[in-house]
Amino acid sequence: METERLQFRCYTHDDFPFFASLWADSEVVQFIGKGVTRSTEEAQKSFQEWLLPGYREGRGLYLILHKETGQPIGHAGVIQQAVDGKKEFEIGYWLAKEHWGNGYATEAAVFFKQYASQQLGLKRIICLIQQQNKRSISVALKLGMVHEKNTTFNTIPVNVYAWTSDQ
Repeated sequence: METERLQFRCYTHDDFPFFASLWADSEVVQFIGKGVTRSTEEAQKSFQEWLLPGYREGRGLYLILHKETGQPIGHAGVIQQAVDGKKEFEIGYWLAKEHWGNGYATEAAVFFKQYASQQLGLKRIICLIQQQNKRSISVALKLGMVHEKNTTFNTIPVNVYAWTSDQ
């Protein structure tokens, strides 16, 4: 799986230091959940119990590698969420902050929108975005998503941006 500048692959155990580095950066996790960094031990638990087993039916968060350098720069993918008691499929993406502002989040999100629609057969895709996260709102709008509603997700107020195949 790849785009012009990016490659996507499943995480492996060898990728844990990079995964932990994302969780350790307060700016990266500012709009993830409660915006709290995780210790190496907490990141390891998430990595082992949630991320690695999360590759089901083509879904999960895939490591993003910069094609030119081969270096990991973030992760993105399609994950299942429960929003207001309803099963939804979300495009998620995180980038290490040194890679912000280069269009990589949009490039990855566009890829996974197409992947979700064409490969996974999804007719509806969402992004859950905290209201202050202007960068992610911009990405959602570039995907052709529209603000559908405000809700609470895991006790955090979020905006639901959605795209449906009949738009």
